[in-house]
Amino acid sequence: MDIHIFDNVTEAISAAADWFGAQLVRANTQNVMAAGGNTPLALYAEITRRNLPLARLTIFALDEYVGVPAENPRTCANLIRRTVVEAWRVPERQFHHLSSLPAEATAGVAAYEERIRAMGGLDVVVLGLGRNGHVGFNEPGSDRYSVGRVLKLDPPSVEANRNWFAGDHAPAQGVTVGISTILSARQILLLAFGPEKADAVTGMIEGAPGEKCPASWLQRHAQVQVFLDAAAAAQLSAITRRRAQNPNSTPAS
Repeated sequence: MDIHIFDNVTEAISAAADWFGAQLVRANTQNVMAAGGNTPLALYAEITRRNLPLARLTIFALDEYVGVPAENPRTCANLIRRTVVEAWRVPERQFHHLSSLPAEATAGVAAYEERIRAMGGLDVVVLGLGRNGHVGFNEPGSDRYSVGRVLKLDPPSVEANRNWFAGDHAPAQGVTVGISTILSARQILLLAFGPEKADAVTGMIEGAPGEKCPASWLQRHAQVQVFLDAAAAAQLSAITRRRAQNPNSTPAS
């Protein structure tokens, strides 16, 4: 992992956008997987502000809430459609996502991962980090070789979902691509901000790779860029801080 620690979220987002934007405009970047939720929204907005030529991209959604009406504006599909697909002027036909409807989610996730493979795999994946260490909806207990599936969410995730939907919904199931699909991507970008993420950040970076903290499996990938603010990095060891990239340096491509 290449770790980048900044004083605040604004600085971290700016640096993440520098790295991400450089990947997006590369001629060999085609398939990009985007996370929903609140954390990456500022990154997507900064990429939009930079007005890059991105209409050739194919966008895949990382995961989806199960049991929420498909028309709800806060589903992952609808959020990514607004903040990535439409904002970056990517044609709708080049956007692929999972269904929030229970029957369709279960039936469709295996075909979704097969479509990703058939289209050449993922060039870049954008991830947030759950308080319990989840990435996508791969909750604690997810192994290194897990595949796409519908699964029951842990109580902290359900409560986060309740807050996200302002109490209108509190989905207790999610559908997600598996850890194996995330790790098959050529590049991974992960964002984590705020003191509530500090435990998960430490487990991800300094813990042994394992099912207790699914994000720790990212240690098994050669090209992971982690962008943190000071609060999220607060519990990291001095050794980790010393090997973190200088905030003024350019992240490796």
